[in-house]
Amino acid sequence: MPSPQSSDAPEHRRPSGLTRRATLAGLAATVVTSAAATHALANSSSAPNGPARRPAALAAGTPITQADPVLGPNVTVFDPSMSIGDIQATLNAAFEQQETAQFGSGRFAFLFRPGNYQDLDVNIGYYTHVAGLGQSPDDVNITGWVRVEADWFDGNATHNFWRSAENLSVTPWDGYNRYAVSQAAPIRRVHIRGEMPLWNGYDGWASGGFMADSKVDRVVSGSQQQWLTRNSELGEWAGSVWNMVFVGVEGAPPHHFPNPSHTVVASAPKVKEKPYLYLDGSDYAVFVPDIRTDATGTSWSDGPTPGTSIPLSEFHVAHEGDDAAGINAALADGKHLLITPGIYHITETIEVTRPDTIVLGIGLATLIPEGGINAVKVADVDGVQIAGILIDAGPGGSETLLEVGDEGSSTRHQDNPIHLHDVFARIGGAGAGSADRSVVVHSHDTLIDHVWLWRGDHGEGVGWDVNPARNGLVVNGDDVTGYGLFVEHYQEHQVIWNGDNGRTYFYQCELPYDPPNQAAWMNGDELGWTAYVVADDVTNHTAYGLGVYSLMLEDETITTERAISTPEGGGIDFTSMVIVSLGQLGIINHVINDLGGPAGPGLNDGIFYLPGN
Repeated sequence: MPSPQSSDAPEHRRPSGLTRRATLAGLAATVVTSAAATHALANSSSAPNGPARRPAALAAGTPITQADPVLGPNVTVFDPSMSIGDIQATLNAAFEQQETAQFGSGRFAFLFRPGNYQDLDVNIGYYTHVAGLGQSPDDVNITGWVRVEADWFDGNATHNFWRSAENLSVTPWDGYNRYAVSQAAPIRRVHIRGEMPLWNGYDGWASGGFMADSKVDRVVSGSQQQWLTRNSELGEWAGSVWNMVFVGVEGAPPHHFPNPSHTVVASAPKVKEKPYLYLDGSDYAVFVPDIRTDATGTSWSDGPTPGTSIPLSEFHVAHEGDDAAGINAALADGKHLLITPGIYHITETIEVTRPDTIVLGIGLATLIPEGGINAVKVADVDGVQIAGILIDAGPGGSETLLEVGDEGSSTRHQDNPIHLHDVFARIGGAGAGSADRSVVVHSHDTLIDHVWLWRGDHGEGVGWDVNPARNGLVVNGDDVTGYGLFVEHYQEHQVIWNGDNGRTYFYQCELPYDPPNQAAWMNGDELGWTAYVVADDVTNHTAYGLGVYSLMLEDETITTERAISTPEGGGIDFTSMVIVSLGQLGIINHVINDLGGPAGPGLNDGIFYLPGN
């Protein structure tokens, strides 16, 4: 097998001034020596530096500055009758502001009315949400690109977070539509008539992503390290590195782990696609897709997605500057909630108490709880959906950023579950903040559809004693299902699963980078804290595609005893697991319980795969 420095593998360069997470791309290069990585690169049809770039002559025109009268100042709605030059200038101006604004305050949503848009380059920066306003993706077709690049970071896409694209179709100029992202950058309900590379070419790495309800002619994962594709249609998939998971995907590659690292589950047992804003005639509405069982393929391949349309008049539309008191009053009065792009400092918990309430954020709407309050509390009622929000921990020290249900409740919701879609939580990075736990789920039957729960490892307000946070996700309810759990850098167990009959489809975790020494990284007498813990009294738990990574920057000998801990028994089923010592900095002794491993400096080249237990 060629080494990562050979002519068959990507060149890795460390840009100047990198902070902790930025070292990941270079460090990963020292450990990805598997045939899977070589397979990924060999199957890319892209040129060494990816698809050709369209000339920059599209910047003509004057930016459109008029705010949408309903959705507020941070939302721009385009129409096919508008000048393409003007549309392009508006997009360019936003991208110039947002390209490197990893912890900036800008929040944008760019919405496209149904129709065709010729020769348009939609380059998606931080905190930018691009979406079509049709009922189905093919109602909006962009000839050009709807893309994410990592040129700003010398090709390293491991920082390309907090952005999204949904509900549109793309006919790429040159046949390629790059989407080089890492966490918290979902692509949903998108039709790509061409090839979609998930990396920036031979310049660098990408580190995790999520795609759902989409149709793509060909995906090339390249150096993308891990990815979940759910309920989609693929003409072809090429490539793998550590952990590629496919659930309910027509055209998925054959199940094979670890070389290539493809984990394939035939169908999603129960799933509901994320609600989305659209135009019902000339009026805004939110479409709420129906729940599907044993689901395969997209929800729209055989016609419009089945579901319910709710007129926007039934929503309280929140704008930046609104307070939680007004939001809570509207929710208590029976309104749904649409949170438009912006940063919302809240001094009381947002309380979702009524069944079937939709809380939908657009443009990475961000909630910051102040004074130690919790950000959002969902009552133990049927059918609530929380979608498209970022919760940023404040300096007061919240107990829980998002709490779902009531502790100890016996109420079941199997016919109308609570859903979380694209819910992101951040502790540190954008500024000082702390929280004991990010998300706690008490309600039975809850469906979690893509979360990134992140204790910051770079940016402002980070450090072992600066942004304390114990756990990312705690699940107390029974029959809870998670599709796409990204949980990173917490100071104790990353995930604790106390409920029975839990199911996880894809899990990605990095242990904290910053324990100062082994004494600081101890669970009593045990070395380190386990990344994924199933409680001892659980009798049934199923999980597919789990990757746990260690990067101990203060001391490469800091050791974690095991990545996954479960009780013994026939009802416990784990499939496709991998542990990696990034750059061979840090040791993980075992993959699951006392099986598999180790991975660390000089140990199995820093990586250990375990197909199942």
